[in-house]
Amino acid sequence: MGQYVQNNLVKDETLVYETKYHWIIFVSWRTIFTLGIGSLLDFFTSEFAITNKRIIIKVGLISRRTVEMNLQKVESVKADQSILGRLLGYGSIMIVGSGGTKEIFYRISHPLEFRKMFQQQISG
Repeated sequence: MGQYVQNNLVKDETLVYETKYHWIIFVSWRTIFTLGIGSLLDFFTSEFAITNKRIIIKVGLISRRTVEMNLQKVESVKADQSILGRLLGYGSIMIVGSGGTKEIFYRISHPLEFRKMFQQQISG
């Protein structure tokens, strides 16, 4: 479990599923220009988690982006995968909250599993 998720769990909240960025983030121009440091920071400082009460996402170290939504406030989680993404196990997720807010995250490991675990939490 990631440090951010662990430190921000509330009473009676348990981790159900966690994933990270996929290794494909290392295949980019950004990796070449930053000698891999930018991608390494992204990879090791990202946390994508589903608990029994919320979705918690944290990306970044110094410049941090966080998304925390109660499961009841999430209208849907959409997962997209290209052909290469299906072969290698990565894709993007779009979290649509009540009121139409959309948060998109690209190159996530196992996006279909993330969506499936979300659906299991809201149905059960």
